[in-house]
Amino acid sequence: MARAVTSRRKLVNTTVAWAIGLLIFFPILWTILTSFKTEAQAIASPPIFLGFDWTLENYSVVLERSNYGRFLWNSILIAGGSTILGLIVAVPAAWSMAFVPSKRTKDILLWMLSTKMLPAVGVLYPIYLLFIKLGLLDSRAGLVIVMMLINLPIIVWMLYTYFREIPVEILEAARMDGATLKEEVLYILTPMAIPGIASTMLLNFILAWNEAFWTLNLTAVNAAPLTAFIASYSSPEGLFFAKLSAASTMAIAPILILGWFSQKQLVRGLTFGAVK
Repeated sequence: MARAVTSRRKLVNTTVAWAIGLLIFFPILWTILTSFKTEAQAIASPPIFLGFDWTLENYSVVLERSNYGRFLWNSILIAGGSTILGLIVAVPAAWSMAFVPSKRTKDILLWMLSTKMLPAVGVLYPIYLLFIKLGLLDSRAGLVIVMMLINLPIIVWMLYTYFREIPVEILEAARMDGATLKEEVLYILTPMAIPGIASTMLLNFILAWNEAFWTLNLTAVNAAPLTAFIASYSSPEGLFFAKLSAASTMAIAPILILGWFSQKQLVRGLTFGAVK
């Protein structure tokens, strides 16, 4: 009886999980399908799911109209640079909070996380003026700094959680053997927290890749990433849904492929320390 109830519960959980997964994936699937339609088929009512004439015209127009490679390269540099810079700042911060905590450590962590609740538009104007003064407007360096700062609370929180799962006795043993602080962080702590660090890097890279608000407001031409590439297909003449879908598919394809091949590492890192 108990085994039957357990099997039924597993079946229900699996069905619900698949239903939620398909519900989340459907907008992506619809975007991909729309990218292969003509403009007339893209706005047809009722919508056409599979019974349409497949065409690559939208991709051809997008590639002829825009320098896709430049937008892609900017996205890689901005997302990758902000991820590396964020780790350089966050690893020492998370180490100090995890292994040398103070009475205010939890307050600091909560304060850092609370900054994510601040509406981005509330600080756009001062940051915009600051970027003009510093000559960082429409530059990859400026976007790297902004992306690092807006994702830094999440990076620190994740690394802090992972570091807390590492026995402090191991680090104490390393100190007794003469390890310096640099050696302790680089050769003891970092290798033990590789799953957590890897998942943090992947999550930060994805968040930076998908960020649209700051990229659309702080860039114009030189540092415009793929989010600006997508927005360029919204014009005063209206929305060209088929071409917009083709541009969106080309923008999300690299990150989808990265997520697909790194999903095991991402899940392993996100659940690191969850089971004791």
